[in-house]
Amino acid sequence: MTRLMNCPDPSPAAPARRTFFTQAGVGVALLALAPGVRLVDLARARAEDEPVTSANRWGLLIDTDKCQSGCDECVSACNEEHGIVGHGRPETDAQWIRKVDLKDDQTGHELSIPVLCQHCEEPPCVDVCPTGASFRRDDGIVLVDKHICIGCRYCMMACPFQARSFIHEELTGQRTHAPRGKGTVESCTLCVHRVDKGEQPACVEACHREGHDALVFGDLNDAEDQLTKLTRASATRELRPELKLNTSVRYTRF
Repeated sequence: MTRLMNCPDPSPAAPARRTFFTQAGVGVALLALAPGVRLVDLARARAEDEPVTSANRWGLLIDTDKCQSGCDECVSACNEEHGIVGHGRPETDAQWIRKVDLKDDQTGHELSIPVLCQHCEEPPCVDVCPTGASFRRDDGIVLVDKHICIGCRYCMMACPFQARSFIHEELTGQRTHAPRGKGTVESCTLCVHRVDKGEQPACVEACHREGHDALVFGDLNDAEDQLTKLTRASATRELRPELKLNTSVRYTRF
């Protein structure tokens, strides 16, 4: 199977490395933030009287047999939901989710799958962040607090899935539910603003609307949840399983 990345296999950094990054003289980036919601506030509670707990672990199952080559509805839905606009520069344009085409060199088998933040149980991005801007909620969703991100991009280097983007341009038309900022890093939030209201992520809704049903969202801690039943009924895999990150995003075998 063609490798997803060509970069060296990183491993979660040791605490000593975190201390080193904290002490390093990193310059503070100039932020242009959307008014309203702070992601760090989203980490504390779904609603004023309902704190986030580890009772849930939100996850996503991607059926590689149902994911259609050439379809990018999940990407379009994500961009629309979060106000992400391309500038014609694939190397630097923000991408919270992208489609990747794979081909097995031995069998010729081809498939197309979405790749996004895998919302790891042990996220390398969190481990290397010098300010605590990258963090994992108790329910498993990995986020970036734009108010304290300094744009050092250590998390981008640590992510083995190339799932994070750096914002180079001035931003317009921002969504208050998805604060972004020039000079900061961002990635898929699993549509945390939707999840906290009991709704499905935008990419999942779009895939279902197209009739593909390749994306299933749910609670990995709930034995009666459709997601949990599907992951138990069929063989699934993580991307980069050798890193032992216990990701919340799983794929059917390919």
